[in-house]
Amino acid sequence: MITAKIITDSKNIIGERLTTFLLVYPRFIHSEFMTHRMFSRNAASSRAIPIEKMIKAIEDNPAMPIHWGKIQKGMQADVEVDDETKVKAKEIWLNAMKDAIKHSRALAGLEIHKQIANRLTEPFAHMMTLVTATEWENFTALRAHKDAQPEIRDLGYKMLMEYNLSIPKLLQDNEWHLPFGDEIDEEIFNTTLNNHPELTDIGLKLKIATARCARTSYTTPETLQKHNYESDIRLHDELKQNGHFSPFEHIAEPRQQWAPIRWVGNFKGWTQYRKTLLGESRTDSRIKK
Repeated sequence: MITAKIITDSKNIIGERLTTFLLVYPRFIHSEFMTHRMFSRNAASSRAIPIEKMIKAIEDNPAMPIHWGKIQKGMQADVEVDDETKVKAKEIWLNAMKDAIKHSRALAGLEIHKQIANRLTEPFAHMMTLVTATEWENFTALRAHKDAQPEIRDLGYKMLMEYNLSIPKLLQDNEWHLPFGDEIDEEIFNTTLNNHPELTDIGLKLKIATARCARTSYTTPETLQKHNYESDIRLHDELKQNGHFSPFEHIAEPRQQWAPIRWVGNFKGWTQYRKTLLGESRTDSRIKK
């Protein structure tokens, strides 16, 4: 099933809008989604998901085409095959899925790592992706369009509908766009804050939001917001230390109205948390100049 849900929607005092979506879509359209370079993303990783967990997700909810187009010239298949052929096509697709599962388990039986075994079942998997951006016009122009592949077109229209219905929250200076980070248990939060006198209220929330954004690569939506703030702190600090900065991009603060530079990274009117960190772009390359 293809779904699109806005997690956090914000605007600054001059109306520049920043929106974070949590998406679920077939992995076989992920390469098309990745062509949109204005997006900050974290996505489910086959390297991180246990083999049997991935197989169960596929068996429970296999990713399949939503439009069984009939062969013709060009990139678009305008006409679907008849109902009888569609049934046969679905059966062939599901049989291919069963074969992929069998061979994935065979690799697991040889103690082959999940980063290899899971590749065989990817075409039949859905994936969860967290995406944050200020610029959506190009995506919707190309993907919420009749000529797009049916699966990404469905995703595009669902995202466009959510975006048009959502009312962004106005954030002032020193307030933050915090996906997953503004829904907290006050009692546990305050206890954690007392145990970490080096942290401010917003400092802890930044760590919580970052850790939860990072977990989209290997967990389910239901478990993203568990109130284990000590674990969030540890994950945030490990990501920072090891230079894995992409989860830090979803969190951002509005740029002040008078700031002459509106663009920071790929956001307009917002400064990513990532861009506030020293050394956020790794330069310890082994490439010799």
